[in-house]
Amino acid sequence: MIGFNFREDITNALQRDPAARTRLEVFLVYPGLHAVWGYRWANFLWRHNLKLLARIHMAWIRAKTGIEIHPAAVIGRRFFIDHGMGVVIGETSVIGDDVLMYHDVTLGARGFSHAKRHPTIGNRVILGAGARIIGDIRVHDDAAVATNATIVKDHAARAKANFYAI
Repeated sequence: MIGFNFREDITNALQRDPAARTRLEVFLVYPGLHAVWGYRWANFLWRHNLKLLARIHMAWIRAKTGIEIHPAAVIGRRFFIDHGMGVVIGETSVIGDDVLMYHDVTLGARGFSHAKRHPTIGNRVILGAGARIIGDIRVHDDAAVATNATIVKDHAARAKANFYAI
């Protein structure tokens, strides 16, 4: 499990968001961080077979932040959601380290199977506002997905997705 590292998360937010002014401000009012911290606790509960409690906790986090992260998702270190409202991260999503995600991004499924059905996001990826990454596909390391892009096929490393890239 990726442990709680509040200091690392706050430093990451200060480095990635030019509007962030102080550690206290980031700690108190950044909903993206609150959602990730809530997810980490829910993920712990999920992995210890307290699944209903994990889902209840994440429902409360979603109500407070506007960010929905399934407790079974796998999220790496220094994941930062800027603004965050409308973000949805599905159950079988995998997110690498140092990923920057803007508001209204969806990591969604295609189909109803119990197998892996959500995207895998590599390390150091930027997901622009409104991006939709759908299905069991991979966005490789160092890629950037443009604002409002819809990705339904693998996205190469260091690639920059165009508007509505497929």
